Amino acid sequence: MTVTHLTQPATAGRAEPRTPRVAVVGAGFMGRVHAEAARRAGAAVVAAVASTPGGADQAARAVGADRGYPDLASLLAEAGADVVHVCTPNARHAEAVEAALAAGAHVICEKPLAVGVAQAAGLAAAAAAAGRVATVPFVYRFHPMVRELRARLAAGQAGVVSTVSGGYLQDWLSRPSDDDWRVDPAVGGPSRAFADIGSHWCDLVEFVTGDRIHRLSAQTATVQARPRPSATPTEDAAVVQFATGSGVLGTLVVSQVAAGRKNRLHVEISGTESSFAFDQEDPERLWVGKRDGNQVLLRDPGTLSPGAARYARLPAGHAQGYQDCFDAFVADTYRAVLGEDRPDGLPTFADGLRSVRITEAVLTSAASAGAWTTVGGVDDQTTVGGVDDRTTVGGADDRGEADR
Repeated sequence: MTVTHLTQPATAGRAEPRTPRVAVVGAGFMGRVHAEAARRAGAAVVAAVASTPGGADQAARAVGADRGYPDLASLLAEAGADVVHVCTPNARHAEAVEAALAAGAHVICEKPLAVGVAQAAGLAAAAAAAGRVATVPFVYRFHPMVRELRARLAAGQAGVVSTVSGGYLQDWLSRPSDDDWRVDPAVGGPSRAFADIGSHWCDLVEFVTGDRIHRLSAQTATVQARPRPSATPTEDAAVVQFATGSGVLGTLVVSQVAAGRKNRLHVEISGTESSFAFDQEDPERLWVGKRDGNQVLLRDPGTLSPGAARYARLPAGHAQGYQDCFDAFVADTYRAVLGEDRPDGLPTFADGLRSVRITEAVLTSAASAGAWTTVGGVDDQTTVGGVDDRTTVGGADDRGEADR
């Protein structure tokens, strides 16, 4: 397949951008989220692929695509997709991404980008060689109050940052009867809770601070016996201590068995002048702590920094949430595809590779009774609050939810 150019014939000496044609690979929860975000960004969802040859029509209905295909090869050969959204179980990411890139498509791939570092590095290199836009949906970057936190740290408002703490807590696998493909390491990969949600927390912290996790000590636990037993069960929970390249100390608790917690990503950054706290279950607010009094900032386009206000799609008092973040991420990816601009903070395959490296360090440390382990591929960029100029759309440098 040769992907069509994203312009229509020139009119009066000017090329008009056209609607991107999008294909969704994987028709579960995340496939539906991707498809909805694609439509809101003005794309046409023209194709979906089924997990079984007989499920093409069902896959198309699930994501609202024009047509379902029995396999990825036929979709890539016939659908003329400009952008392929890969929303399959983790172990199938690599083959789908490689095929899409070889067909000339741009790619959005769910995280984790791959189930191992070598595989993730290969995908990042393939995207760079193909010259395609290739992104990973670390969508919590797109909360306006996360952008506001980033801007305030970059301006030095925290003073000297000493510690970072927080966690990501869910309860959807807290019972013995709870089951999902992620539980099977042959399908979900060697890490479950950390790769699935701890990766989001680490990406957010590195994004807002501009500082990198340099070394860490981790412990993991498997709490429940699952309906599908495995010789190597994946973790239900993880606790990580870490130090960044600039010497900031941090702690992280990750759990998918924390009863009552549905999707609580929370982070607190403590500084000598100001401290900041963000909770994605209450995303309209950013807590600011000071010696002489605290305040809570509300998402208000009229008072936010320019980088944060750009993502405030609704007036103050009209709540924005998870789907809005996803919509913003997909819209920014399409802007890059159309060549309109290079949106600041767009998470690329380089960021996906970075995340897989952190996950590998966590598993290595946990397997060695919490031994301190250096995160591979760490560069020398350690400035707290630095603007994210380190990743290139589609680039392969190492700086940088599938279907439930």
